[in-house]
Amino acid sequence: MPRFALKVSCTALWTLAALCLARAAPAATPQQPIQVKVFVAAMFEIGANTGDRAGEFQHWYERYWKNATPIAVPGALNPVYCNTDGVCGAVLGMGKVNSSASMQAILLNPAFDFSRSYYLLSGVGGTPPSRGTIGEVNWASWLVDFDLGHRWAPEENTPGAPTFMPRKGYEAYRVFQLNPALVGWALQLSQGVPLADSDAARAYRLRYPDAAARRAPFVGTGTHMTGDTFFHGPGFSQQAQYIAKLYGADDYVITEMEAAALVLVIQRTHGTDRILSLRGAVNFDQGNPHETTLQHLDPAPGETAGGFPETVQNIEAVGARVVDHIVAHWPQWRDGVPAR
Repeated sequence: MPRFALKVSCTALWTLAALCLARAAPAATPQQPIQVKVFVAAMFEIGANTGDRAGEFQHWYERYWKNATPIAVPGALNPVYCNTDGVCGAVLGMGKVNSSASMQAILLNPAFDFSRSYYLLSGVGGTPPSRGTIGEVNWASWLVDFDLGHRWAPEENTPGAPTFMPRKGYEAYRVFQLNPALVGWALQLSQGVPLADSDAARAYRLRYPDAAARRAPFVGTGTHMTGDTFFHGPGFSQQAQYIAKLYGADDYVITEMEAAALVLVIQRTHGTDRILSLRGAVNFDQGNPHETTLQHLDPAPGETAGGFPETVQNIEAVGARVVDHIVAHWPQWRDGVPAR
């Protein structure tokens, strides 16, 4: 046989073998996205996710994700963690812009399937002494944006008159009523959760004459006021209550910095009403009658409110009761909030 014929035959055999191997090998398939049953969002962590002083995320991490592999998400401040039960979570960052940018990036990432997800937005906040106390844990019935509108200095106004006016055009995203059926479930499931307290928190409460401020920690509900301004003082507290009533919401009971923005992002992306917002009170939104607002805002050493470690522990204990119930009864919860 001529040498050139042998060369052609060998080439044909190699081509045939390659085709056979290609047909025998399974076709590459894209990895299936993680089916997220519950997404838990925290806003900050103090240090590491475990082993040091706990911020908003550490207790959640230690319960659900100690052995989870972090999933990096472009555009998000921190990675997402997921367990095998479909519970995922992340630290989104503080403030409306920071947190909502992270949430949007996570929701749009193809690694996750949020089509049937529930969301638990969790963190610390402040409370007016006439409504709440240090260490309490509160489920939002309404979320109101404190910033959207017109605001001016009191000295430029009629004495005693409001210094805030809503701005037209913001009606659809300045106030959100969370699903009453879901909030009702959350309250029912968490009312009996034992709450931690501390001697430091008990002593701090006694600086305030209000009966609500002197209460032991409890699980409650009401309007949460979202504002990028970490406001202090009776004037702004009264303004927050005024805005809540102006919009037809429940009493203002918690001040925080993220939830209204996060709900807007989640609803625009997935159109869902499966959202809960949970906050624990670590400070009062104003000083006691014997201190100025600036003294309360910048306290002397040893004069800060006690109870931070206990409050972040309480947030997770209360929230986990709801997360665990949804996951354990997923067939009843998968297609929507069941009747109670």
